[in-house]
Amino acid sequence: MRTRNVILAAAIFGAGLMIGANGVSKPKSILHVVTISWKDDATDAQKKAALDGVEKMAAQVPGVSRVWLKGIKVQGEGFSDAFVMEFDNQAAFDKYAANAAHKSWEAGYLAIRARSTTHDITNQ
Repeated sequence: MRTRNVILAAAIFGAGLMIGANGVSKPKSILHVVTISWKDDATDAQKKAALDGVEKMAAQVPGVSRVWLKGIKVQGEGFSDAFVMEFDNQAAFDKYAANAAHKSWEAGYLAIRARSTTHDITNQ
């Protein structure tokens, strides 16, 4: 719960900075932010494959426009990595979980993930 609050506070702070900056807009897209804690026996190669797989999977999911794959600062005890996917709209986001590419990627990811937090953020 603490990690979730920290991430939400950071997102709200970042959003406030963006609103105050010159020329920054408030897009209607949806950001899907995931922080990851890996299982103790997950290898570096497996972790890399899972994160690289986000990009490959996203390329097969209609409505995903951007991905971020390198967490610079991932807060929370045990969390070490993060990724973000940007969806064009609510309809694309709603179809994501049932997408075959997502389900295929998720099977490998869940095998090495201990836990994760997910935050879905928009200006809609």
